[in-house]
Amino acid sequence: MKKSFVRAVTGAALAGLVVLGSAVPALAAPNDVVVVDEPDTSNLDNIWTFAPLGVPVLGLIQSLNGVPGRLLPS
Repeated sequence: MKKSFVRAVTGAALAGLVVLGSAVPALAAPNDVVVVDEPDTSNLDNIWTFAPLGVPVLGLIQSLNGVPGRLLPS
């Protein structure tokens, strides 16, 4: 019983150190303001980037269309 209590306390302490260690970069410069610019959308008319379903559909079709030629020897 004492061993499991010591293991639980040690595990909780290590988990706390990990959480605090990961928070240090966020707390390092609290006065800095992060400015996020608008994304570059100038090249989104490309068939490889047009993705209405989250997948570039036309680019996927074009790449799958070329697979048999690459797998089979000419």
